[in-house]
Amino acid sequence: MTSDPCWGRWSENALAEAADHCVLVINPLIYAEISAGFARIEELEDALPKDLYRRDYQAAFLASKAFVAYRRAGGVRSSPLPDFYIGAHAADCSLETRLDFATTSPLWS
Repeated sequence: MTSDPCWGRWSENALAEAADHCVLVINPLIYAEISAGFARIEELEDALPKDLYRRDYQAAFLASKAFVAYRRAGGVRSSPLPDFYIGAHAADCSLETRLDFATTSPLWS
């Protein structure tokens, strides 16, 4: 997608491998991160064709629930973090993950 010298080739290979085995899904946060590498939205949309990359916005709802649990458990960050979105995205796609990371990870204390 972009010409990152460190991760570009690895990312391309990982996406191609995943596409051979499942539907690829992109959430709004990852879409925003990827879009930094493109000058125009049309270029980005061409790089992420909707027939290959399903858009997933339910993950944002799940991320908010994980964030609320994090705050109730004493977390001090004031807005949902990228990891909340990534974890919720995985859960929404039925990938094996732990949504309780918000309350157990030492990274968020």
